[in-house]
Amino acid sequence: MMTLDKFEEASEAVIKVTNRTKLVYSDYFSDLTGGKVYLKPENMQFTGAYKVRGAYYKISTLSEEERGRGLITASAGNHAQGVAYAAKIYGAKAVIVMPTTTPLIKVNRTKSYGAKVVLYGNVYDEACAHALKLAKENGYTFIHPFDDETVATGQGSIAMEIFKELPTVDIILVPVGGGGLLAGVSTLAKLLNPKIRVIGVEPAGANCMQESLKAGHIVTLKGVDTIADGTAVKTPGEHIFPYIQENVDEIITVEDQELIVSFLDMVENHKMVVENSGLLTVAALKHIDCGGKKIVSILSGGNMDVITMSSIVQHGLIARGRIFTVSVLLPDKPGELANVSTLIAGEQGNIIKLEHNQFVSINRNTAVELVITMEAFGHEHKERIVKVLEEKGYRPKLAAPKNTHL
Repeated sequence: MMTLDKFEEASEAVIKVTNRTKLVYSDYFSDLTGGKVYLKPENMQFTGAYKVRGAYYKISTLSEEERGRGLITASAGNHAQGVAYAAKIYGAKAVIVMPTTTPLIKVNRTKSYGAKVVLYGNVYDEACAHALKLAKENGYTFIHPFDDETVATGQGSIAMEIFKELPTVDIILVPVGGGGLLAGVSTLAKLLNPKIRVIGVEPAGANCMQESLKAGHIVTLKGVDTIADGTAVKTPGEHIFPYIQENVDEIITVEDQELIVSFLDMVENHKMVVENSGLLTVAALKHIDCGGKKIVSILSGGNMDVITMSSIVQHGLIARGRIFTVSVLLPDKPGELANVSTLIAGEQGNIIKLEHNQFVSINRNTAVELVITMEAFGHEHKERIVKVLEEKGYRPKLAAPKNTHL
């Protein structure tokens, strides 16, 4: 059972393997929402995510015989690193089954702690089924990433730290995949203050917990589709589900596009890299009434590979109108390209890519297509540049930007 005594025990235990992630007050999000917004930066943990808490606490409660058989788990990455790190501390063998879609940075870091990594399946659920099969065949001790009361109790140590720093917190926002973090945080939060609101946040393309709470029982999604790989779970935890039913006030969802913009918000305003699953609670701030309330957004992790990061930045800039592509038609004669460039420069647009297509029309004197990708200050600036091109007769059409190699 997840009791106050167990939460206190877990909080003392995880001190050995966690960094002290003090709350960060966010002027930017506070001004944006009208509340007092604090960030709990679990992305700053040694393993890059909160998962080390539950993994270490669980493994610390095992017998020497259980650890001696070897440990196995399935994970999209963060729990994998937690188990591998904790196993290394105890000198135990660790086998980690990860989906084939797991970012390379998570795979390599898991291996760096001495664990054997097995890539299997496209989503967590497929990897988990394979891990359970291997556990049965080899006698390994299985460490579930979320559907385990002891693991969830370890994750709940986050709530203990939040209350020590901010006893008057009104709302805690928690990312949701399988539900272990949500179960631990919500249960301890309600023990410490029954009036607090705990809100779980899922990606819209993987809302298994929301659907399960609506149905009143565990629901398995047909599939998941989200860039938040750490929370791409089809079936939530059965053992921790009753705790969530009792202690969670609401589950909300956010779209992937919101995570992309939130990534830029975090990088530009807090100089922090937070992975997509960890950004769920940041994106959720726009979906709740924050006015006059003290809100803590848990940033669950920061393990994002550079290629993904580059793609997110580029898409974020496009979403904000700071990069856009427009095609214009112009006569194929000397000076026309210079004329277009001068117009754009006059409006302070910055051209970063040009494509000149002479074959869009049979009559080159009538129309040659020029595709221009440029930087702007935002949507209003973008619209002003397009309007100027229209007024000069270039018939501009907005297009989807291609790779700008940012």
